[in-house]
Amino acid sequence: MAGSDVARDRQVKGTSSDPPLWTADFRLFFTARTTSLLGDAMLPVAITAAVLRAGYGASGVGYALAALVAPFAALIIFGGVLSDRFGARRLMVVSDTVRLCFQTVLALLFLLGTPRLWQILVLLALVGAGSAIFQPGVASITPRIARDVQKAVGTLRVSESITAVIGPSLAGLLLVVSSPASVVALDAVTYGVSGTCLFLLRSVPMGPAGRSGVTSFRADLAEGWREFRARTWLWSVIVVFMLWQLAGAGPTMTLGNSTLVTDYGASTFGLVMSSLGAGSVLGGIVAIRLRPRYPLRAGALSMIPWSLMPLGVALGLPAPFVALCYGASGVGQAFWIVMFHTSVQTHIPQDVLGRVHAYDAAGSLVMKPVGQAVAGPLAIVTGTVPLLCVSASMAFVACALLLAIPAVRGLKRVAR
Repeated sequence: MAGSDVARDRQVKGTSSDPPLWTADFRLFFTARTTSLLGDAMLPVAITAAVLRAGYGASGVGYALAALVAPFAALIIFGGVLSDRFGARRLMVVSDTVRLCFQTVLALLFLLGTPRLWQILVLLALVGAGSAIFQPGVASITPRIARDVQKAVGTLRVSESITAVIGPSLAGLLLVVSSPASVVALDAVTYGVSGTCLFLLRSVPMGPAGRSGVTSFRADLAEGWREFRARTWLWSVIVVFMLWQLAGAGPTMTLGNSTLVTDYGASTFGLVMSSLGAGSVLGGIVAIRLRPRYPLRAGALSMIPWSLMPLGVALGLPAPFVALCYGASGVGQAFWIVMFHTSVQTHIPQDVLGRVHAYDAAGSLVMKPVGQAVAGPLAIVTGTVPLLCVSASMAFVACALLLAIPAVRGLKRVAR
């Protein structure tokens, strides 16, 4: 299989026991990702405030947030094809430029008056589409700029966790002293910073690598699907996580978050989410240092603490203990994410990595909104507590399923 050949080549090349991570290109890439992620974390807060101020109510907020997310989920597979076809770095720079322009227009509309709801939705949909073009390149570029892929993925995960905590708080603080339009404009600037840093990368070519001849878009799409389907460990993980998103993560986000706000209060909800972010940071740091021989096996076991998140809410534990449960969940979830993404980025050939990553990202996301949507109606029938207990059990189910699959538990770490 092509992936095993790539793995052997990388093992031969990885002769340094502790290769440096913070090269000039990795610093640029880290700056691009951190800045962009900070803006992404601020945007939902800013959009919520702006849409409410425009008078479109809670329904308008729901439409706006859906307009931002839906194109991403729908188009990311096509983004993977474009990334491999035209070059990940080129597509990421184009994506940042396009999102900078569209979001600047949105900020100006809010600044100059009250835009129509359809204008807001169209511009947010275009921003979401730009994100779908951008995301596959993250997986493609990381192995090219970092010899130690696991350390790079772990470091980027720590950054993502920190921005997820700081971003909403920063947006809330800025809204106190400025307008939603200003926060939307600031987020647009982050795309400019990201695009500039990516443009300055030197070790990653603008065009595609490892491709010969010209193939059709459909053929590229089919090739990506064949590469994805050919790896039992990969598609098995996605199938298991579709189940987990449907019955575990989706309902927990809907019912857990709403219960925290209604039963514990908004301040406690903020504390708990901060604990989740802190746990994710810790999990990323652990993943940088700990290098199991079988990463997916270790990652599957690390998902078990996630059960504490819905379980703590279901049991009605005091707020500090709920926060600890969320923190432990964040540790396990971050560790799994690093193990999985490192496995993908070190076992998949570079010339199809963008497409394969797009397929796994789409599969991982597709059932989450379904789980979120059905959780409310189901809770009316079964009750919130039983449903949260079912969600908690899904961590054990997912772990057991992953460990039961030989291709998953037997996948070895690539020494890179």
